[in-house]
Amino acid sequence: MTAHTPERRSRSRTPVRVPVKVRKPDGTEQEAVTRDLSSSGIFLYSESGLEAGAKLELVITIPPGLGLGPGGWALCQASVVRVEDEGDQRVGVAASLDRIELLPEIIG
Repeated sequence: MTAHTPERRSRSRTPVRVPVKVRKPDGTEQEAVTRDLSSSGIFLYSESGLEAGAKLELVITIPPGLGLGPGGWALCQASVVRVEDEGDQRVGVAASLDRIELLPEIIG
């Protein structure tokens, strides 16, 4: 019999695949892509390891309908909660979104 793990998320996640720019604690940047997103958390796939507890800065396109206004570019401060080895030269990273700052739209 499998033990049921209680849901720890405060908001339901929306499956969405958008690119993310990740700035790691050492200042290096890498590209990632989301699997799902909510107004309080994110799960993304990255090519290099991140550690639980790490503080990240993310630049992401927030889709409309997440309770964050009309959507658009956002700068997020995040804390890594869990890291999962996906076995195909990438890792899955679950993080809480500690702060979200919607960025003004740049019209070129």
